[in-house]
Amino acid sequence: MKNDDIRASLLKRSRAAKNERFGKILTGLCILIIITVVVAIFYFVASKGLATFFTDKVNLWKFLTGTIWNPGTTDAQGNPQVGALPMIVGSFGVTFLAAIVATPFAIGAAVFMTEISPKVGRKVLQPVIELLVGIPSVVYGFIGLSVVVPFVRRTFGGSGFGILSGTFVLFVMILPTVTSMTIDALNSVPRNYREASLALGATRWQTIYKVVLRASTSGIITAVVFGMSRAFGEALAVQMVIGNAMLLPSNLISPASTLTSVLTMGMGNSVMGSLSNNALWSLALLLLIMPLIFNIIIRKIAKKGAMR
Repeated sequence: MKNDDIRASLLKRSRAAKNERFGKILTGLCILIIITVVVAIFYFVASKGLATFFTDKVNLWKFLTGTIWNPGTTDAQGNPQVGALPMIVGSFGVTFLAAIVATPFAIGAAVFMTEISPKVGRKVLQPVIELLVGIPSVVYGFIGLSVVVPFVRRTFGGSGFGILSGTFVLFVMILPTVTSMTIDALNSVPRNYREASLALGATRWQTIYKVVLRASTSGIITAVVFGMSRAFGEALAVQMVIGNAMLLPSNLISPASTLTSVLTMGMGNSVMGSLSNNALWSLALLLLIMPLIFNIIIRKIAKKGAMR
């Protein structure tokens, strides 16, 4: 009998084991909910967006390459005028230009905060970055409308609205994101890399350029990708300064539009199930797919760079 009691006590689950099992179940349930939500979002947007091509019989190539966006009218052949190329060009334009402008500033600030003067960086630059993160998009839009647009108008001519104004606004908006993630990437480089470089006779700048930055290339590229993702999906601030003209931009200072600006302006003014509504959902599907493509391409580039 005594042996049976000992055996039962040994086989009995302890309180810690029960808590661990409960934690695993709870974690698995949370993961399942997240996966379900993501799949549901993709399914919902895809089912609405693909209706333009399967229900309304719009040609996919003409949708992607057409330059006229006016879903309520048709061309001479009777096809709806739902060309999304102007919005695609506008979205790509402001995204890439903002990333190109923001990346050098972000890397410079991150290097200063981690390699040159960490104490001053934490006391001065870190609060500024945190402040920029907390500013709402509408405030950036109003500042762009009041400052950036008149500046572009006086300096470069035109109305002031366009891709260039959107680039300046998005540059400031994505700078904190890219800078913060670049700082994390630089801090992840092992200290012995720096010590080995200095021991071999390299200067501090040679160590930063040839060792630290190269070792953190993958993390820096990831930071740029996250910044591009935010720039690509930004709606309100860009809408206030880009001009919202459904025309293919001829230059950086001509009014243009993005996928997000057309969606925010048109979704509330269309009837669910109509061609114009389905076309807007197709733009939303593009907006969902493009950042994924960016992520895949740049991750492959980062992986090749890390292998080298």
